[in-house]
Amino acid sequence: MAAHLHILGICGTFMGGLAAIARQAGYRVTGCDANVYPPMNEQLAALGIELTEGYGAGQLSLAPNLWVVGNVVTRGNPLMEAILDAGAPYVSGPQWLAEHVLAGRHVLAVAGTHGKTGTASMLAWILEHAGRKPGFLIGGVPMNFGVSARLGEGQPFVIEADEYDTAFFDKRSKFVHYRARTAILNNLEFDHADIFYDLEAIERQFHHFVRILPASGLIVSNGQDGALERVLSQGVWTQVERFGGEGAWQAGPPDDRNGFEVRLEGKVLGRVRWTQAGEHNRMNALAAIAAARHAGVEPMAAIEALARFQGVRRRLERRGEARGITIYDDFAHHPTAIRATLEGLRARVGAARILAVLEPRSNTMRLGVMKDRLAASLGPADRTYVYAAGLGWDAAAALRPLGDRARSFERLEDLVAAVATQARSGDHVLVMSNGGFGGVHEKLLAAIGGGVAA
Repeated sequence: MAAHLHILGICGTFMGGLAAIARQAGYRVTGCDANVYPPMNEQLAALGIELTEGYGAGQLSLAPNLWVVGNVVTRGNPLMEAILDAGAPYVSGPQWLAEHVLAGRHVLAVAGTHGKTGTASMLAWILEHAGRKPGFLIGGVPMNFGVSARLGEGQPFVIEADEYDTAFFDKRSKFVHYRARTAILNNLEFDHADIFYDLEAIERQFHHFVRILPASGLIVSNGQDGALERVLSQGVWTQVERFGGEGAWQAGPPDDRNGFEVRLEGKVLGRVRWTQAGEHNRMNALAAIAAARHAGVEPMAAIEALARFQGVRRRLERRGEARGITIYDDFAHHPTAIRATLEGLRARVGAARILAVLEPRSNTMRLGVMKDRLAASLGPADRTYVYAAGLGWDAAAALRPLGDRARSFERLEDLVAAVATQARSGDHVLVMSNGGFGGVHEKLLAAIGGGVAA
């Protein structure tokens, strides 16, 4: 009989992906979460994974071989308290993955404050296109695959390497568990203000990650990022290849179709011809090409693969159109990511009006740590609408530098009505949140009238 895993916090992106991989590996998998809702519950049910809503102690009667605990679980959780009282075996998600899936594989880990999902998706697709059949666990859904995680048949395994802590009983960053051989360091800014005191604390965790990379490995690092340079200056035992800045890997300026040259040590290797927009995507592509080369994929093959890269859900994803007004969805929630996303859309739509609709939902944003940077990050938008319900800071005051171009709302229905009233044919409405945002995309399409979902 297959070993049975019961996963606490199974509807989170990471734990849901882990559940899918465990099921593919032949385990019997069940799980629970406080909120069991689409689309994750539907994805897991399609895999034959039985879900329980809530963390009732009665689940102890399931008697799995092992309890796998997500970092959403804290002391005082009824089921976790029952597990501890029973002396039952438990493990964190990252540790289970490392021991049962990643062991013996070529792990390519993508770390950084921004761009992890996009870069990991590009890298997994390059390896797939080259016939390497990689496994992957990504914090979004690459359009080329249609799933966020799979076991894979080949040696490579691509993982989005998060610096957030592992579990209530393991305060190390998740990425130290993965034993990466190839590591991409995309960028490093202050984030996760609920667990990190300052940027230096995050830099320390990144150096813990760097110091366990093998000498035969490779670090692909953003040459324009001062925080990453500070991390590497603390000691590095692995070859480093830099992209951007003064690095060996460079991207030529985009042409009128977003194509760009890829250069290594001044030599032109080829031209990426694709539909992705923005400087951040060009940098992500360079990092993915460099990492793939370390896994045995020649740059020209990687460049050819990127021509067929379809992007990632919730990364400038077109959600529908109503009366000539296009609605997009994006995961951006940090000021740097918000601005990069807006600039990417601006490059795509030219002089057309952009209406930004933002939910500051991440822990860092809700704490107000980034409020002074918010107005500047929204600068490329023609109009801005911020959902301010439940914030511990004054959103209207933070948006004041934008004048009458920005408004904040305590009620979602008032925000939707304002956008629907002010939007006109030819506008592009960019919705940004790291959550579901109350289904605002569909509400906007309905309020504008005559909407067609993508």
